[in-house]
Amino acid sequence: MDRAGAEVFLTGATGFVGGHVLDALLRRGYRVRALVRGRGRLAERPGLTVVRGDLGDPGSLVASLRGCTALVHTAAVYSFAPPDGDVIRRVNLAGTTGILVAARLAGVGRAVVTSSSAAVGPARDTPADERSWAEPHGGESAYHRSKVDSERAALAARVPVVTILPTAPVGPGDHRPTPTGRIVIDVMRGAMPGFLSGGMNVVDVRDVAWLHVAAMERGRAGQRYVAGGADLSLAEFWRRIADAAGRRPPRLRIPLAVALVAGVIDEARSRLSGAEPRVPVEGVRMGVRRMFASSAKAEAELGYRSSPVEPAIRDAVDWYRERGYAA
Repeated sequence: MDRAGAEVFLTGATGFVGGHVLDALLRRGYRVRALVRGRGRLAERPGLTVVRGDLGDPGSLVASLRGCTALVHTAAVYSFAPPDGDVIRRVNLAGTTGILVAARLAGVGRAVVTSSSAAVGPARDTPADERSWAEPHGGESAYHRSKVDSERAALAARVPVVTILPTAPVGPGDHRPTPTGRIVIDVMRGAMPGFLSGGMNVVDVRDVAWLHVAAMERGRAGQRYVAGGADLSLAEFWRRIADAAGRRPPRLRIPLAVALVAGVIDEARSRLSGAEPRVPVEGVRMGVRRMFASSAKAEAELGYRSSPVEPAIRDAVDWYRERGYAA
């Protein structure tokens, strides 16, 4: 892909992954039209044009998409809160479908869509990869179901699409914060009582952003690429966060039954208050799975190399601490 004069349309630029994708695109020399909804703000930067609009009205975005070489769609609602189910389906599924239709009408020749490694499911005998799809199960969160459905819809779109499946990104700039970011904050605050028996793949968010750009430039249309880092047990992940924060790590292994009871109670509270649950039932279920994943395909085809996760964890801890998240 020739970068000279190329302009990219980016959604989700005010989010965690999307903000780092914006940085990566601008560093690479692309001009970027970034979709911003409502009162969302982006600092003025050379090469950046802010487009005001909403994924709920994709027809209004066709004019802004015209002339763009590619679409990079990172926008999504990342929440396990039961009250957010409707907006999750509307943004993650309908929003993805709509923006790809708008891109086709505008003549955009290529799209990169952010999915999730949850869409490949947990590891079995070996880490999961792009050949597998997560199987529906009773009680799954609206978020994880939406990521599977939206990725399938994206790959069926009438635009050449590449999908990126990040594992659990960590690093600076997680303003909201994401569920993974809340894990970091809870361990920093000493508010994480223990851990479950499972594990997860943790990746530097800047590596995830790099892979979005590489996939836009060189990824094969119709292909999926996992953006992963290190496979860690939850106990080990908690320990590395605690080490970076200068705290003692949680040492208690929590039985699944106890965690599920806590999750059910917490989700009932969240339905009444409208707040996101601190102990989401879906998070508990994932906490006993080995959510390990392989990035071998991205390494072989796109030259992807994941960074050590310790610097990303330290950067996240420092960023949260400087902004008072862990007070």
